Amino acid sequence: MPKRDKTSSVYEKIGIEPIINASGTTTKWGGSKLRPEIMEAMNQASNVMVDMAELNQKAGEILAKATNSEAGFVCGGSAAGLVLQAAACIAGDDPKKMSKLPNTEGMKNEIIIQTAHRFSYDQAYTLAGAKLISVGHARTCLPWQLEAAINDQTVAIVYLSAAHNSRTALTFEQVKKIAHENNLPVIVDAATTVPPRANLKKFSDLGADLVIISGGKGIRGPQGTGILVGRKDLIQSCSANAAPNPFLGRSMKVAKEEIIGLTTALEIFVSEDEKIQFDRFRKMSQMVVDLLHDIPGIKVTVEEDEFDYLNPMAIIKFQPDWKGPYRDELQDILIEKHPRIYIRALAGPEETGIDPFNVDDHEMEIILKRLKEVFSKYK
Repeated sequence: MPKRDKTSSVYEKIGIEPIINASGTTTKWGGSKLRPEIMEAMNQASNVMVDMAELNQKAGEILAKATNSEAGFVCGGSAAGLVLQAAACIAGDDPKKMSKLPNTEGMKNEIIIQTAHRFSYDQAYTLAGAKLISVGHARTCLPWQLEAAINDQTVAIVYLSAAHNSRTALTFEQVKKIAHENNLPVIVDAATTVPPRANLKKFSDLGADLVIISGGKGIRGPQGTGILVGRKDLIQSCSANAAPNPFLGRSMKVAKEEIIGLTTALEIFVSEDEKIQFDRFRKMSQMVVDLLHDIPGIKVTVEEDEFDYLNPMAIIKFQPDWKGPYRDELQDILIEKHPRIYIRALAGPEETGIDPFNVDDHEMEIILKRLKEVFSKYK
């Protein structure tokens, strides 16, 4: 993992101060640290010309193999993947329809999503002209509610897989059953679910029709790339709507260097020993637990599971008798000094954490020192 003191000068040259990202693979704090091997591969690719259609095809085959899918396509990040999912379901690869998007007049354009699965980025579906139909309640949805929303304008059903998602909403298996009984595709947003590496194949193995996984988060590929995989016919339609073709996805162009960067990152990712990586994360997280274990009013644990904490991380939960700063105030304190430290903020204000995914050993020392400064006041 590249160290800050060796790479920060390019940012400092233009007046940008590097930060410490202990929040995970959060895009607004830089996503992930790119692997050195990826930078070298992208550099080699940068001055060689290729047929982009051929490159997209070969790269797609690599993605498909790694995810156990029929086909794959490198798209311009996860949000671009959502746009292409919608475009493929609405217009297919029909140039007459593709050329009209996002104007869907005369086309089927309704995509159903559970209310419990509405998320900050689902606007991406509407960029292709889709009309989102919410079903169910804030945390629950019943099968009949999903079935009742299906009509002759429905083109797909969305399933969101994300941390702290409602576990009382319909499961993927329930959604798939209803969708496939009505000859509708299930399009999955699984952008943030890797690692663990098993999740690369999870939804394809379960029968999803289209799945998007970030290329620039846990895989450490270029930040502006996404892994879009699924049924061969639907991936063909995604590709038809995307660059280099002159349709809706043209503005979401992926450079040849980024495509090579992603495929290289993916090959390295699947060959790595996840146990070694996770053991390192557990050790770093335990340092936080050891530092704060005797502070009254907080509970500090190392967490990892298949739902909310996909790699080991230190989670701080503020108890009712806590007298100090909660998550948001703590975040403000940690960015008052330099380097600024950003912490996990996916759950409610009574919980935060230190995710070691993007933290090197030197940065961990700084984090521990700053946490000690803050929490020792309440010992």
